[in-house]
Amino acid sequence: MDLPGYTKQQLALRNGQDKPQIWVAYKGLIYDMTDSRLWKNGKHYEHWAGQDLTDELADAPHTEAVFEKFVPIAILVQPN
Repeated sequence: MDLPGYTKQQLALRNGQDKPQIWVAYKGLIYDMTDSRLWKNGKHYEHWAGQDLTDELADAPHTEAVFEKFVPIAILVQPN
């Protein structure tokens, strides 16, 4: 899988507010949630799009299996 890389700063802009895309990261992969009815306006319950949600999953009522419904579109990279 040859995916483009985005930094946390670039991910942060895809929050449904600054840009229309609604992206979230989980375990180093970035997922596009723009078409998900659960992420309207970049918000999903107390979580905001444009962030790495890896550490927040423990607080969710669902498991990481929820990400299996979505195809990763990019990888989260550290800036050089």
